[in-house]
Amino acid sequence: MGAETPRTNNDPAGDDGTFMSESAPMNRTLRMEIQSDPAELKSVRVEVESFARALGMTEHAAGKVVLAMDEALTNIIRHAYDGAADRPIEIDLAVRDACLHVTLRDYGRQAPRATIHSRDLSDVRPGGLGVHIMTKCMDSVDYQPAPDGGTTLIMTKSLRDSDNERTNGPCHD
Repeated sequence: MGAETPRTNNDPAGDDGTFMSESAPMNRTLRMEIQSDPAELKSVRVEVESFARALGMTEHAAGKVVLAMDEALTNIIRHAYDGAADRPIEIDLAVRDACLHVTLRDYGRQAPRATIHSRDLSDVRPGGLGVHIMTKCMDSVDYQPAPDGGTTLIMTKSLRDSDNERTNGPCHD
C-alpha cells in the first residue's frame, strides 16, 4: 500500500478543516499533518516548494526551504520516533513580517537542546549533517520542548534577499 498524501484544503478530502492550505495572497499559510512515514516526504517537498515559489521565492531559495524541511522531517522520523512510520507530524508555514515561518511539531522523544547539533565537519562520514544543513539554509532554527511531550521546531527565512545563504536580517533571532 502506498503512502497517503498529506491532506491540505487543496485536497477536496480535507473539507473537515483538519488540514488547510491557504495560498491566496491575503492569507499566506500552509498547514499539513502527515504520518512519520518517509514515503510521505516527497509530497511534502512538492507542496512546500509550490508554496514558497507562490510567495515569490526564487527556485534556489525555495530549494533551500525544501531541503531544510526535508532534513528536519527526516530527523523527527529517525530520532523522535525511532523510525516508527505511524506517528503524527504537524507542519505549518506562515508569512509574517516578510518572513516565512516554518513550524514542525512532533510528539516523540524530546532531546535536550544541548544535544541537538551537527557533528564536526572534519569528521568525514555519511549522516549527522541535518542540523548543519538546516542552519545554512534558513535564517534561524530553534528547538523548543513542548510541555505535553515532543518538540516544536521553528525555522525562519526572509522573503527579502532570499537567495542569500543566511540573511541575518529581520528573521534571524
